[in-house]
Amino acid sequence: MELLRLATAGSVDDGKSTLIGRLLYDSKQIFEDQLDAVERTSFARGDDYVDLALLTDGLRAEREQGITIDVAYRYFATPRRKFIMADTPGHIQHTRNMVTGCSTADLVVVLVDARNGITEQTRRHAFVASLLRIPHLVVCVNKMDLVGYDQRRFEEIRAEFQEFATRLEIADLTFIPISALQGDNVVDRSAEMPWYGGSSLLHHLEEVHIASDRNLIDLRFPVQRVIRPRSNDDHRDFRGYAGQVAGGILEVGDEVLVLPSGFTTTVEAIETADGPLQEAFPPMSVVVRLADELDISRGDMICRARNQPTIGQDLSAMVCWMSDATLSVGSKLALKHTTRWVRALVRDLHYRLDVNTLRRDRSVAGLGLNDIGRIDLRTTAPLFYDDYRRDRTTGSFILVDEVTNATVGAGMILRPAP
Repeated sequence: MELLRLATAGSVDDGKSTLIGRLLYDSKQIFEDQLDAVERTSFARGDDYVDLALLTDGLRAEREQGITIDVAYRYFATPRRKFIMADTPGHIQHTRNMVTGCSTADLVVVLVDARNGITEQTRRHAFVASLLRIPHLVVCVNKMDLVGYDQRRFEEIRAEFQEFATRLEIADLTFIPISALQGDNVVDRSAEMPWYGGSSLLHHLEEVHIASDRNLIDLRFPVQRVIRPRSNDDHRDFRGYAGQVAGGILEVGDEVLVLPSGFTTTVEAIETADGPLQEAFPPMSVVVRLADELDISRGDMICRARNQPTIGQDLSAMVCWMSDATLSVGSKLALKHTTRWVRALVRDLHYRLDVNTLRRDRSVAGLGLNDIGRIDLRTTAPLFYDDYRRDRTTGSFILVDEVTNATVGAGMILRPAP
């Protein structure tokens, strides 16, 4: 079955964890012992209802404060599709966790409290989703039961969000009025809102078209590992290259080029744990066998001779900064791009972006925690990359503090730096 990765976003207490709990509960994805544990915890805290948010808020601090702090992943499936859901935090202090949870999503669900409307954090998360080039965005106007299922209130919020979205790059935008607590329009259509003619949230998640979102034109296969079995004499000559297809379609018999060597060869076989394949495409993880024995190692890339990525050491990128330490010109960091590690120097800081007004502040000297800005980097070795708009995998990277080994930034490549 097709896999859909989705993430929740929105302001604090908009009901993200409750929505995921309701999705799991109403679609019968929860075991009885899990539900019993949630019921006991809810009543022990004095709640007069079963708090389904406890299904995802597992940290003690999250349950004490009633907020989401870390990203929680939940897996479930329906007869039509498999899902990986990321419940991301809404508090501004944990925006970096929201970026992490949304970085691999095909679709993001932005929740809006019907009583409060569009908030600063709603705009921030919608902008981050746009920046990450998430193809599909669903705005769920939650807690409609607390405003009497008022159609006019729903239309007001939709109009306000649509006006803000005109300044973003969102390919597919959908609005659904829901009540996560009561289950209205989450799994089943609600009888309380006959004025709404659209589908429920789960039905939309099952039907949204994602097959064309991936880049199936530009072949990109970063080599993660070279496989050479040595224990079996029958496989002494076996040499395979393991990795995940980042773009394009790879077929047996294709002529390919290997970077950085520049040698060409043909694909002899494509192997998986389930047996050989005739072709592979994103995001499949496979082992590729080539007709010729070439000098290939981790970090190299297999592509087509007439369709190669950009090769260079100078990058210009939008960066989401995730550290308390300030990023400034002259900062030196480790950079991981696909399967390749290099060191990088920040050459220039163009501006910091105000996510509320979308204005560019060119007067800043550095980027602080949760800031988003444009920088130029110089790496110690060439990278094989694409514009992030073209390929989200080969167009992205992470920055790592070499002292603490902590991930401090996530970047999206715009173009080669001048």
